[in-house]
Amino acid sequence: MNLEKGQMAPDFEAKIETGETIKLSDYRGKKVVLYFYPKDATPGCTAQACNLRDNYDALLKAGYVVFGVSSDAEKSHLKFKEKQELPFSLIADTDLKVHEAFGTWQEKSMYGRKYMGTVRTTFVIDEEGKISEIIEKVKTKDHTAQILN
Repeated sequence: MNLEKGQMAPDFEAKIETGETIKLSDYRGKKVVLYFYPKDATPGCTAQACNLRDNYDALLKAGYVVFGVSSDAEKSHLKFKEKQELPFSLIADTDLKVHEAFGTWQEKSMYGRKYMGTVRTTFVIDEEGKISEIIEKVKTKDHTAQILN
């Protein structure tokens, strides 16, 4: 699915690292940062998560709720969140329904080998549930600035 700015973000129900189920529509009235990343505890994904962690107060002041999304299981997310002291929740999208709804599960290529995987993308969703920004060229070490600008 190709989503565009101004469209309603697809609603979804998914589990976070604690096993609790959340729905995107429960966050209407708040701005939501939904960032998709490939894998817990890998260098780029850790840099991105830590950049958001280190600038979390600025995101809160700007009115954002932050969720990371990957295909990793809840147990992996919990370990990653605890180790990196992340102040936001991680969505365990093991069935890829959230990825597919947002179009972030795509064919990738590495060393000539093709495989399916997460395309690192961030969606900024406004208080009404509309997509206000789509960040496709994510700078893992300066991601908060990309969101706030």
